[in-house]
Amino acid sequence: MKKLPLLFVSILLCVAFPLKAQLPMSLEQVVDLALENNYSLRIVRNQQQISVNNVTLGNAGMLPSLDVRSQFSGNLNNTDQVLRDGSENALRNIHNTAFNATLQGSWMLFDGFRAQIRYRQLDELRSLSELNTRMALENLVARVAAEYYFYVQQQRLFSNLQYAVDLSKERVRIEQEHFLLGSGSKVRLLQAQVNLNADSSRLERQYEVLSASRIRLAELVAAEDLNTGLVPADTLILVNPGLQFDVLREDVASQNTAINMALQNRIISAYDLEIIRSRRLPYLNLTSGYGYTLSNSQSGAISQQQTWGMNYGLTVGINLYDGRNLQRQQSNARIQLENQELALERMRQEIYADLLTLFNAYTNNMRLLGLETQNLEVARENLDIAFDRYRLGALSGFELREVQKNLLEAEERLLSIQYQAKMAEISLLQLSGRILEQL
Repeated sequence: MKKLPLLFVSILLCVAFPLKAQLPMSLEQVVDLALENNYSLRIVRNQQQISVNNVTLGNAGMLPSLDVRSQFSGNLNNTDQVLRDGSENALRNIHNTAFNATLQGSWMLFDGFRAQIRYRQLDELRSLSELNTRMALENLVARVAAEYYFYVQQQRLFSNLQYAVDLSKERVRIEQEHFLLGSGSKVRLLQAQVNLNADSSRLERQYEVLSASRIRLAELVAAEDLNTGLVPADTLILVNPGLQFDVLREDVASQNTAINMALQNRIISAYDLEIIRSRRLPYLNLTSGYGYTLSNSQSGAISQQQTWGMNYGLTVGINLYDGRNLQRQQSNARIQLENQELALERMRQEIYADLLTLFNAYTNNMRLLGLETQNLEVARENLDIAFDRYRLGALSGFELREVQKNLLEAEERLLSIQYQAKMAEISLLQLSGRILEQL
């Protein structure tokens, strides 16, 4: 008995899942599709663009402002006047109007270097948004790779379960022949049928697992139709055996995105403290403008008046006392900066702890791979021998079933170890900041 060829397995999958199209794709192709279409990543990229747009001299307060304002107003009044000579004057429906237009500019020439510090801080915030996008990229690639290899693992399990079903069918056929020839029993035939039904039930459940994994892959790549047949082209889970702890540790120190984000947050907090300190320095503000005013009056000595010209001013000031609010804000900024330094050290410790844990899991699974591979070869050879003896009647159905279960469990253990080793490899690459280059 040989395992079903991969082509037949694919045909069975097509029958099990009525998909619109089967699109075998490599991991690189799936990752590229996810990086292009994933909705969450597109949102993060838009947020990064906002941070890029914010890095301007005007947003930092280093450029002047210029406003144009115009206003028209009027009033309609009735006036009764008693003059000094005793005469009276009554004015009715007096309509007075006024119009003015002003071009006004303002420029903070010096504000204690706050504008320059703010500009540098905006640039650091842009760098932080780039790191945030990189983290989103790394997380997405890790999720896609994990789901991709999970599907490969479940597809292999499907193949193994189909093989188990075929063995059980062959066993039922043999028991039927023995029963018809009078050399078998009804009990053995029924037991073989029970085992076949159990294997078929597991195979049906495996269909559901594969379908759910395929849908999750389609969701990660933001497919328009989640029922699109996106199927991994790989049939094996190959683990990179060459990861070295010292190299990974060096890469973590310099390239880990979470650590670099913590470093960036510390720099931004340091700028916050500098901005607060700059408020102790004097400021110098220049204002200037040009205006035009037109007035019309139906009462008084002047019926119409026009005025135009420019104005300017220079303001110098310094904050002497503000209720000690500046000292409070400066103290809080120092505490926030200390918190960022503590968060950085905590992040480093957590990352190195994860590195140690994952590398131990990686090395242990690599050792187990060789053992379980050898164990699987022995289990396959044992099944071949057992089935030949079963055909000859030298082995009971119960003993054959145990041998069959041992083979299935050996295959499942090997696939589980391969998958766990691959997940450890992906996590190590993500910690070291190399996942985008090596997956």
